[in-house]
Amino acid sequence: MGNMNGKVTLVTGASSGIGRATALAFAREGAKVVVSDVLADGGEETVRRIKGIGGEAIFVQTDVSKAADVEAMINKAMETYGRLDYAANNAGIDGEIAMMPDFTEDEWDRVVSIDLKGVWLCMKYEIPRMLESGGGAIVNTSSMAGLVGFPAKAPYVASKHGVVGLTRTAALEYSAQGIRVNAVCPGVIHTTMVGELLESMPEVIESLNKQAPVGRIGQPEEIAEAILWLCSDAASFVTGHSLAVDGGYVIQ
Repeated sequence: MGNMNGKVTLVTGASSGIGRATALAFAREGAKVVVSDVLADGGEETVRRIKGIGGEAIFVQTDVSKAADVEAMINKAMETYGRLDYAANNAGIDGEIAMMPDFTEDEWDRVVSIDLKGVWLCMKYEIPRMLESGGGAIVNTSSMAGLVGFPAKAPYVASKHGVVGLTRTAALEYSAQGIRVNAVCPGVIHTTMVGELLESMPEVIESLNKQAPVGRIGQPEEIAEAILWLCSDAASFVTGHSLAVDGGYVIQ
């Protein structure tokens, strides 16, 4: 506990699920947290939960697909806390399900703008501020769909593969300057979206559990702990890596 006292972290997509669990994990370790999401109610609730465990946090409403929003988010973090040490670029959407010819151009652009362009924009504005702070660590949320293909999810799969590529490139560009950049690749996780699916189709849980060798779906806190480790000094020799936290799905 308290291994990140005095540090400042940014977590995007932190209104629920993996983002909220990650924000709470950083707060538990003593970091001050900039909570970001396009959804204000959920983001403010995450801040309340952080303060409820004795942590310090602010909420900044942000659409990560818009450069002006991302720049304002980073500026607010610097104005409030004066530094930026860690970033978990987690904001993303799942998108529609369709075969490749059936996706509309608008849907392609929507998914890629949030899931891929959003990660690039976050790093674009985070990295210069981290350099001012003497270095830091960034973890981008990809997916097991960033490591293997999935049918009927072309924009999402392309975006998540792109996040892995961006992560490797940023690691090559900035690791020597003290900024480590890694990615986490979650499997099926019991987020709000999955929870809603299971409520409407409870029979799906058995098939989801069978997808991974461990025999179950994951919990947001399990991804949060991986992100926390990748940002921590315990992972000081790890950069440019895409860590699958998927119960063994991609090794099959």
